[in-house]
Amino acid sequence: MIKDYFLNNIETAIENAIKDNKLGEMKEYVKGTLSTERPKNSDFGDFALNVSPLARYARMAPPQIANTILSYIDKEDNDYTVIGGFINFKTGSNLLKQAVEEIFKKDKNYGRPEKIEKEKILLEYISANPTGPFHIGHGRWAAMGSALANLLKFYGHEVYQEFYINDAGSQIQKLGNSLEIRIRQELGEDIDFPEDEMERKNYYPGDYLIPVAKEYLKTHKGLPENKQELCDFAKDYEEKVQRDLLDKLKVHFDNFYSELELHKSGKVDECINKLKAKGEIYQKDGADWFKSTKYGDDQDRVVKKADGSNTYLTADIAYHIDKFDRGFDRLINIWGADHHGYVARVKASIEALGYNPDKLEILLGQLVNLVINGNEVRMGKRKNMVTLEDLVDEVGVDATRFWMSMRNIDTTLDFDIELAKTKSDENPVFYVQYAHARACSILRNACEEKTDTNTGKIIPAPLAKSELEKLINSYTADTILPTIDTAKKLILKLEEFKSMIKTSAQTRQVYTICRYVQELASEFHSFYNANRVISDNTDLMKARLALVIAVKKVLNNALDILAVTAPERM
Repeated sequence: MIKDYFLNNIETAIENAIKDNKLGEMKEYVKGTLSTERPKNSDFGDFALNVSPLARYARMAPPQIANTILSYIDKEDNDYTVIGGFINFKTGSNLLKQAVEEIFKKDKNYGRPEKIEKEKILLEYISANPTGPFHIGHGRWAAMGSALANLLKFYGHEVYQEFYINDAGSQIQKLGNSLEIRIRQELGEDIDFPEDEMERKNYYPGDYLIPVAKEYLKTHKGLPENKQELCDFAKDYEEKVQRDLLDKLKVHFDNFYSELELHKSGKVDECINKLKAKGEIYQKDGADWFKSTKYGDDQDRVVKKADGSNTYLTADIAYHIDKFDRGFDRLINIWGADHHGYVARVKASIEALGYNPDKLEILLGQLVNLVINGNEVRMGKRKNMVTLEDLVDEVGVDATRFWMSMRNIDTTLDFDIELAKTKSDENPVFYVQYAHARACSILRNACEEKTDTNTGKIIPAPLAKSELEKLINSYTADTILPTIDTAKKLILKLEEFKSMIKTSAQTRQVYTICRYVQELASEFHSFYNANRVISDNTDLMKARLALVIAVKKVLNNALDILAVTAPERM
């Protein structure tokens, strides 16, 4: 990376200056003490570095330190200047050429680091109850979770995606009770859900169970003797609805893990018995309490109630231990912000059972506000709900995925439906996809014959297809020389893809990819508007076409991670 090249040159110069006793009282330099930044005024340089932190060790003024360091640098064709305590750096032609050449050389692998400490990661997200359609919030975890999985895989990790099915609680009985009412309605009975608010909590009165009732009656004459049959039918139906939508959204899990099966396996009781054997459980008021305060939680937690039933935490403990026992190096969960207080107790249980709690990462996400015509739409999970499927049908898969991913996970997202549907520069997903389509259009036009509308004569293509293919497949760094001066900002933005991928993967953020492709699209559109790509100057045309190809490649790589289409025509 160019910024790393700059920083390495500075650090090497510092070490050499120290050896020659040229940096005052400074005796050693610890790498990582200094860092690069982007100057607010781009006229100063592409990157800058503040040497002021060294003044306390060198006992010298920052400008003097900067000039001393500068005297030890082999500048090559790059430009280094000192302003106060800052060393500013302007990238020369050689580095810019190499940056574009690397894109062509690595192609689909451009941006992927050559060597990392590879981990086997289990990424769990969505994990919704199988009691109804996904709501809008589930869509955010779906888009961000799958994009994060793609990012971590691209970065070099082994990633296993898992959906934890919450199918062991009372909600499944409520689902069966609700389906019974819908079936009885279909059979002509004058019946409805209770009006009493407390009683109503034992049902799901949403209309989404009406088609489930109709489907049930296609193969059954009436209600079964065993109500569990209704519970199982409704659960299976809703699970299929959820999975079909996930497929449509290009969200693919390696495993759907059933909480019910976890209980049946005996692993839940096994974990509690292990905690008891370790002396981590005590009894109070007839219940079993886990000593979670011993491991940093703000209070101890009940794992088995006085009536003998387990709490939600009990199964979660067993589930996370099972993850570790399956051989994963790291666990990453995406949870809603309302689970904030749950993090400490789960980590406490992991530590109590002898596992490293730092190997569990919890990403807490904020809610989604759906905006239609400037007004926020209230989303309910029980009745008159605006579902994720409704949203996808309205704006499409690409817009849903991009919009759901384009804000930091800890920030509330305002999803503007009308804007997401527009074909304008104001719609970020359209803006980015149009940049890719424009690049494809330019490459097509470079090889197309045209007809003179006045004479009817055929105008030869500016470049033969064989020449364009040669440019794509046999690109050399010198090709780019004729246009470097006018394309520097675009090349630097292309080169930034590598550092962006590294930062995004290490911080588990995908919104940075959305932001990057918008910035790259902006630089590309600006370059296109300022420079005539197809011209009579063959060398200049090839140089600019090479940049168009580079933009297309990098946009492809980024949009692949987001699982958003890179269209060739729009």
